[in-house]
Amino acid sequence: MGSSVVVVIAERKRLLQLKDQLGELSPAPQRLVAIGKGETPIAEVEELNPALTRKLRQRSMATWLIPFGFFAGLTFTFITDLDTFAFAGELGSHLIGGLLGLGSGWMGSFAAAASVSSEADDRVRALRNRLEEGNWLLLVEMPNGFEMPWTRLQEAKPKAVVRLNDN
Repeated sequence: MGSSVVVVIAERKRLLQLKDQLGELSPAPQRLVAIGKGETPIAEVEELNPALTRKLRQRSMATWLIPFGFFAGLTFTFITDLDTFAFAGELGSHLIGGLLGLGSGWMGSFAAAASVSSEADDRVRALRNRLEEGNWLLLVEMPNGFEMPWTRLQEAKPKAVVRLNDN
């Protein structure tokens, strides 16, 4: 993923003109997403949807926390030699301990994902407020190694240009 910015524009006509102008550039942006009334809903844009970002972060954390939790629970039952689940037999007791650890890892992935706040959260909140005020947003993502067309963006007389990431 290359660098990306969100351009805040007051008029839909100017938004569509800018989108067409940027689409004709060489190299063209990787992504051009118009956001606002009559365009793409903001909830569908991953970069501007904190709930979707949190869900993706939870899934990626679960991929290593769940197996870690299973092996931690299994190891704990071997180390402590407790007979908490004696009804299941020796092997069953260790397996139940592992499954409980697995569940703990899964729950931990939710807690860990919710506790991490992105550095872009304030910027995204400001962009959402601009959208609610009746403005339109244009997400522009350029390929790696190519400069953002700053002069073209400034010619559209945007209210604001917010940098999301710079790779």
